[in-house]
Amino acid sequence: MSSDFEGYEQDFAVLTAEITNRIGKVPKLLGDEKKQMVSNVEKHLEEARELLEQMELEVREIPPQSRGMYSSRMRSYKQEMEKLEVDFKRSRIAYSDEVRNELLGDDGNSSEIQLIKLREERAHLLDNTERLERSSRRLEAGYQIAVETEQIGQEMLENLSHDREKIQRARERLRETDANLGKSSRILTGMLRRIIQNRILIVILGIIVIFAVLMVIIFSVKGH
Repeated sequence: MSSDFEGYEQDFAVLTAEITNRIGKVPKLLGDEKKQMVSNVEKHLEEARELLEQMELEVREIPPQSRGMYSSRMRSYKQEMEKLEVDFKRSRIAYSDEVRNELLGDDGNSSEIQLIKLREERAHLLDNTERLERSSRRLEAGYQIAVETEQIGQEMLENLSHDREKIQRARERLRETDANLGKSSRILTGMLRRIIQNRILIVILGIIVIFAVLMVIIFSVKGH
């Protein structure tokens, strides 16, 4: 299981490095080249999201006692993914010097003012988008924690149920053992009684024999 996760980690590292490189090129391109690069980055980002989903599925299959380390690594990868997405959005609205000159044209002052307002509006929009994304990430993290807590609770209930069954089986064995001990005790008591009775009979018979021998000796002596 951990080997599959580590394989996904390596793929994710290679893919994010490639995405970072391509994001850095986006502001420097124009026209179709820029569109092509943006499309490539979007495709790579989607592949990275799919890798994260696969990694998260692998983490859920790991036993709870070993899951903490992998969950921490997953949070780090998600943060890295979020940073890439933010950088990508910023790169798409960044202007190269050529685009700036194109917008300014001959009427530099008015275009400069328009450009500043446009940048302010886009920066404000980006800030709002980032706030929404952070709120969404918090909700997602809360939901993930709730899911993990529920899974741990279910596992604990299952363990408790198994323990309860074991205790019940142990109690049944104890009852059976007590019953067997009771039977054995009764059998031993009966055997002891028989032994005592046999010994008493042997003693009585011995006394009778000795008495008979003595009587024979006494009669024999009197006869002479």
